[in-house]
Amino acid sequence: MVDVLGGRRLVTREGAAVEAEAALQNKVVALYFAAGRCAPSRDFTPLLRDFYTALVGEARRPAPFEVVFVSADGSAEEMLAFMRELHGAWLALPFHDPYRQELRKRYNITAIPKLVIVKQNGEVITNKGRKQIREWGLACFRNWVEAADVFQNFSG
Repeated sequence: MVDVLGGRRLVTREGAAVEAEAALQNKVVALYFAAGRCAPSRDFTPLLRDFYTALVGEARRPAPFEVVFVSADGSAEEMLAFMRELHGAWLALPFHDPYRQELRKRYNITAIPKLVIVKQNGEVITNKGRKQIREWGLACFRNWVEAADVFQNFSG
């Protein structure tokens, strides 16, 4: 993800800063475009949280997967409230980072929520991550890993 988020700091839901390169290296990355005031976002976020927790938080060998929340909330306070209420232990682009707008343009985000799964170089694996999680559950991750073409050691 160095091509897309290199040199940027991401934040946890607790507010801690994390270097993007270190956090995203050698992982399938899901860019999650959503907002707390959006009913479909509020509906899907717990499902994404459970998906993430099963792959990363509770797995004996955590999967090479990370979610980066790109907020469409109206304020930093709304963003943090949404993160603390419904999100998993994933990362977010800070609210005041203008790069949020560039990512929306780059990945042609016209409606939220949208879950775009990307390779390390930022190339799209699928822009239908939300639909795939709903339909296939954890099974969709194996397809993403194979498409990412960098994770030869994942056996989950």
